[in-house]
Amino acid sequence: MAITTAASRLGTSAFSDAATVELRPKATQGDIEAVILAVYRQVLGNPHLLSSDRLVIPESLLRDRKITVQEFVRQVAKSSLYKEKFFHNNFQSRTIEHNYKHLLGRAPYEQSEITEHLNRYESQGFDADIDSYIDSPEYQENFGENIVPYYRDFVTTGMGQRAVGLPRLLQLYRGYASSDRAQLIGKTPRLVKDIVRKTASAVVPPSGGAGGFAFLPAAKGDASYSAFGGSKAFGSGQLFRVEVAAISKPGYPKVRRVNKVVVIPYEELSSHMQRVQRQGGKIASITAL
Repeated sequence: MAITTAASRLGTSAFSDAATVELRPKATQGDIEAVILAVYRQVLGNPHLLSSDRLVIPESLLRDRKITVQEFVRQVAKSSLYKEKFFHNNFQSRTIEHNYKHLLGRAPYEQSEITEHLNRYESQGFDADIDSYIDSPEYQENFGENIVPYYRDFVTTGMGQRAVGLPRLLQLYRGYASSDRAQLIGKTPRLVKDIVRKTASAVVPPSGGAGGFAFLPAAKGDASYSAFGGSKAFGSGQLFRVEVAAISKPGYPKVRRVNKVVVIPYEELSSHMQRVQRQGGKIASITAL
């Protein structure tokens, strides 16, 4: 069952309402194909997958039942495709966040888990670290040899769940249609501060409103300003608060905070939205004042 009644608003109902994907003894070829696609979706973070990206040999071995789902997950997680997406050019702590999400179906709970995997990677390498997730008692207890990993903290399982699990996982998960490589916050680790401080993470819905996926307010508060060169009380019509995220047009000044808030009158909405689009940004929310 869903772990929260807000599953539909948080974008998690697609998982809480779905049955686990398992390779059963009498599976048809169609069933096996569904398992393969489910593994790619889970382990690669819901990618846009080209035919040339697929792992032909491991897929063939799974279809012939010469390897288990667990071994297929291992092959995908150790592939050059996985390394390209989640290892190369990423902070190691961000890679660990991805590994927990993709392989164990949860977010890291505490600093000791991050430290353990940092040390193992430094001393034994990437492949050994991947093995430590997949060969762990936690993996075996939850998924065994033939169940595709899934986001465990989106459903009530009663197996080792922690209160911090759901809000932390929501920091890593940004909606059923979102790819882990297409999130606006980029390659920055999500959970470092919360884990170090041993505090719960904020619950951030995947889209819409001030708490939506696209917008992260400044640490020092609302930095809204007038976009029309005068007082915020300018104009006789309705004023709107517009949150803009991810301005990234080539040549745009490089600033540390890519989000901004502007307050503009109704008459300026259309032109402002067009300007944001030209700059490669996204409108996170529009709220009447």
